[in-house]
Amino acid sequence: MAIEAWFMDGSDGDQRLPHHRSPPEFVSLDHLADVGVLYWKLNPTDYENDEELRKIREARGYNYMDLLDLCPEKVDNYEQKLKNFYTEHIHGDEEIRYCLEGSGYFDVRDKEDRWIRIWIKPGDLIVLPAGIYHRFTLDTSNYIKLMRLFVGEPVWTAFNRPQEDHPARKQYARILTEKVGVALAAH
Repeated sequence: MAIEAWFMDGSDGDQRLPHHRSPPEFVSLDHLADVGVLYWKLNPTDYENDEELRKIREARGYNYMDLLDLCPEKVDNYEQKLKNFYTEHIHGDEEIRYCLEGSGYFDVRDKEDRWIRIWIKPGDLIVLPAGIYHRFTLDTSNYIKLMRLFVGEPVWTAFNRPQEDHPARKQYARILTEKVGVALAAH
């Protein structure tokens, strides 16, 4: 089954709830690809030996990997960290996340500045392009185990909105305007 994504409602309720519009408006993989979000469905139970993951990492240059458990029992200042992750921001590099266990939401802005909520579950690997406005939160399960991938040394710097003059944001906006395609197809 492909990843689930939808346009969010405008409510300010608990960030861990789905926030579907009424009626729900689902977003296709093609729409996600149009804003630069890539997606693969992999086997999270054998990630150490997954040939498809190896090929993706090799093709895209992801040579650094670590694992992160996010839940109240394993993260100091859990509520504050979750609040920080949920602040709208960009990065100067891609954000690559592979869900191994649990679930959570990545929210991204589309070309019309609407929030799209992407629900990641075990096996979902997503790549958010550098410069895209986004945020992250757990869902009501309050648990996710993520693999984080990077090109080179990990960079954790988030630049909170507004960042229209940041080089990564300018490049992202240019690509959206020119409708440049993504080189590596995802599925």
